Amino acid sequence: MKKTVFKLLKTVLPLALGVYLIWFFFQNMSEKSLNYFYKALQEANYLWILLALFLSFFAYSIRAYRWKYSLEPLGYKTSFWNRYHAMMIGYLINLTIPRAGEATRAAMLYRSDGVPFSKSFGTIIAERVIDLFMLASISFLALFFTYDDFIEIFNQIKASFNKQTSSEEGQILKFIIYGFLIISGLFVGYLIIFNKKIKQKLFEFIKGIFDGVFSLFKTKNPSSYILCTLLIWLLYIVYFAVAFLSLKETQNFPFEGIMLAFIAGSLGISFTNGGIGAFPLLVALVVVFYLGKDNPNALAIGNALGMLIWVSQTLLLIILGLISLIILPKNYSQTDSNNV
Repeated sequence: MKKTVFKLLKTVLPLALGVYLIWFFFQNMSEKSLNYFYKALQEANYLWILLALFLSFFAYSIRAYRWKYSLEPLGYKTSFWNRYHAMMIGYLINLTIPRAGEATRAAMLYRSDGVPFSKSFGTIIAERVIDLFMLASISFLALFFTYDDFIEIFNQIKASFNKQTSSEEGQILKFIIYGFLIISGLFVGYLIIFNKKIKQKLFEFIKGIFDGVFSLFKTKNPSSYILCTLLIWLLYIVYFAVAFLSLKETQNFPFEGIMLAFIAGSLGISFTNGGIGAFPLLVALVVVFYLGKDNPNALAIGNALGMLIWVSQTLLLIILGLISLIILPKNYSQTDSNNV
């Protein structure tokens, strides 16, 4: 019962926040802006969006290929397609249950290639550390050159939300979030301290995770892993920048603005399930900042672009994830691991 409530809250709270942000997204536009928003979506050049989706798929494929470099030091040779399908299923699950995709990805690879869950999960954690480092590095470089713009955008975001949310509502939201975190922490602590079986399994699980994390230091091809990582993030930035060409008003958008919007969108993905509400809203706020001085329809344009990128990328993940869910082998056999 307690586990069910915990899982329910873990799923519902970020989703509820995303739904609220979607409401805020449209509520913040006047009728005139809303009409221009729909007009921008209708007149967008979707060939650029298709190109952005192709670049995304290419980045996902490279990520699946790179995964073998952290699995091989653990003694496991896996199929590229099984790694790819496991990864896409994980992304699909992340759209519904925050951070459950990583565990699902490890579970899927165990089902198809027999890699122990804890070890493959450890390699996924290592990936997340690398991703965090890359995003932090990109953010640092971008903010170094656009610090003043970043501060002004941040102040505008705070002012925008303060107009819509009373201090009382903000206190209630904080109370709910902090209360959820405290209850979750106490529940997990209780299970670890008083349940011997869970404690033993936890230690074994942690050991497997550490094996997976440190497998990166044992890879025989560190240069290939680094090259793949750089290429993945380059493709992320390029696909994001290409999407700006889909609207005539953002075709000449400054590169520093694109980078700030990229960082904002990346952070938005961590706030809610798959970035629902948060991603288009944060991207739009950056676009509005750079267009607002010269374009009366800046809000509608920014919202249209943010929504275009988020919806197209989310649909891509859903379609690819569902295809992978159907195709991924359901039973592990030795023959599955021969195709590396």
